[in-house]
Amino acid sequence: MARRVSLPSADDLFRPTVVPDDQEPAPKPQQAVRAVPDRPEAPEDQAPEPQQAGRKKPSGRVRHDEKMTVYVTSEELLEIEHARLALRRGQGLAVDRGRLVREAVALVLADYEAHGDDSALVRRLTEG
Repeated sequence: MARRVSLPSADDLFRPTVVPDDQEPAPKPQQAVRAVPDRPEAPEDQAPEPQQAGRKKPSGRVRHDEKMTVYVTSEELLEIEHARLALRRGQGLAVDRGRLVREAVALVLADYEAHGDDSALVRRLTEG
């Protein structure tokens, strides 16, 4: 007789990660086999740092509830990977590509917020 592996159901995979305050969290079903290990979440006792002069900080290493797919060319992906490796080699920073991109987006958006029509983002987008 063949043995079957117990896999999580779709309800287990697509359960909500945030529960509104007025609802109780649904109990988690018991599983014999865990397909995906739990990721550590940010401690609840740590308060977020206040924003400095209206500057927004990227989210960094936290569990993200939203996802966005961005298509890049192979050259752009290679440049991102080179920057990631240069940060590791030069500054000893072990960052993943997602964090690198979130930091870059935060810098561009902060520049746009501070300089508006004179920002690097507007200049590059209007160059064609």
